[in-house]
Amino acid sequence: MTLNTQQGGKGPVRRRASTPVPLSHQSQPGVRGPRPNPIEPHHPPLGSSSSFEPGDKAPAVPHSSWSSDSADSDSSWESLYRVMLLGDPGVGKTSLVNLFAGIQERDLPEQPGEDTYERTLSVDGEEMTLLVMDTWETERRPQDEENWFRNYCLQVGNAYVIVYSITDRVSFESASELRIQLRRTRQAENIPIILVGNKTDLVRCREVSVEEGRACAVVFDCKFIETSATLQHNVTELFEGVVRQIRLRRDSKEANERRMSIYKRKESLTKKARRFLDRLVARNNKKVALKVRSKSCHDLSVL
Repeated sequence: MTLNTQQGGKGPVRRRASTPVPLSHQSQPGVRGPRPNPIEPHHPPLGSSSSFEPGDKAPAVPHSSWSSDSADSDSSWESLYRVMLLGDPGVGKTSLVNLFAGIQERDLPEQPGEDTYERTLSVDGEEMTLLVMDTWETERRPQDEENWFRNYCLQVGNAYVIVYSITDRVSFESASELRIQLRRTRQAENIPIILVGNKTDLVRCREVSVEEGRACAVVFDCKFIETSATLQHNVTELFEGVVRQIRLRRDSKEANERRMSIYKRKESLTKKARRFLDRLVARNNKKVALKVRSKSCHDLSVL
């Protein structure tokens, strides 16, 4: 799969405007409404307009449901999963979502204000539709509305990508705080969370080491990957990893083992040998086992 082309999807990327604040909240800015449903039950095929407008009513779906499928759903409708991008301003969230959507830099002035993109990806021979939302920065909203909206973002995601810049330690500390907020908000839920250190192309300006990022991911029980939106390094792996992490939590053990066997067949011999040796040594050495666990946070194909 290549993110900046349309391979792996059924049609063109569908853009959506910013997720609006419900009318009930607009009339009472200081009051939180009921917890929004995290999943839209159905959506039309890719390429058709489906922007949500204020006043539209979405059918109610139980919060425990991962998939948008229902008994009366049409086979042409696909599951839709919300992926929330979190992080400080300037860490590269918008660049990552633009690569996901296949948007070139020259196209940006012509399409202002878009920050939510929907795309169907084919990973390991199966398709999944992601709605990637870059709506965390809310400077244009009043303070009380901003607090409500950020709480909304922490509740509606099916997966979270927390981004920091490896050249900015403050953004790394903010990412750690965001992970704590997510744990408090969604503590009873097994949701995928991926910590992303972006801007690895700026080697000379690095302030956060790979080891620090990995250690943070181990402590907060999430996955970790470093990327460079500028060089398009590991961006494909990131969004494929989001798909795999959702599936690992959604599907049966048998289905996941079948996918893993397909994934392992595609691995290089060197990676297979390293995986085998790490597992063999870890059986008899607790320190090595902890180190192997630390390394596994890089592997977005396993829990």
